[in-house]
Amino acid sequence: MTGYVASGHPNRGAPACCRRLTRVGRVPVPTPQEFHDRLLAHADPQRRLRMPEQAWWDIFPFEPDSLVVKPLDPLTLPEPPRSGEGGVDCGRCDDPEAEAVWVNERWTLVAFGEPRLPLSVMVMPRAHLDFADLDDAMAGELGVISARVARAVEALDHVGRLHVYKIGDGGAHLHQFLLARPAGVLQLRGSCLTIWEEMLPVVPPDETAAVLEVAVSALADLGESRL
Repeated sequence: MTGYVASGHPNRGAPACCRRLTRVGRVPVPTPQEFHDRLLAHADPQRRLRMPEQAWWDIFPFEPDSLVVKPLDPLTLPEPPRSGEGGVDCGRCDDPEAEAVWVNERWTLVAFGEPRLPLSVMVMPRAHLDFADLDDAMAGELGVISARVARAVEALDHVGRLHVYKIGDGGAHLHQFLLARPAGVLQLRGSCLTIWEEMLPVVPPDETAAVLEVAVSALADLGESRL
């Protein structure tokens, strides 16, 4: 693709594909301030956006009439560093195998301490890498690990679907979530699963261990179990 123009950005030494762009082809892209101004123009005089459409979905956890949207905060630039930014004070790098139930030379599968879903794990690289730092080979490995766990866990009667989440706003060390939605609990479908999850009871340890064993067994030839 042509017509990319990099703006002044802290990553000026990074490859062009990793820099801020002011134009994609012939189409200009907004600055952060322009985008924030657009949000304010869409908000009411109290800087509140309207309630999202999903507030009326049957999977939304709360009664929409009792909720109030928070006012928009001021724009924050530069953004504050995330935990472990640049590999500094990264707790994961200090102990790459903490809570791991499966490992190989490049990846770990890390279990939640008190899971509230049939499966709650994270796939994390041993090296201090974020999602966009993965080369094609490691990106492919991440896909294989995720797909294998999905196939194995979705075959269980009490699992409806495996959700895959990569957010990354809190920590700079890649942590991709794999969360299994319970079968038949249709209110937990879709994007609200992580909100519902915090309200659910903790899964009994024996059930957790059994499902973790299924997930890890699907990766047996790619690494070693730590169960």
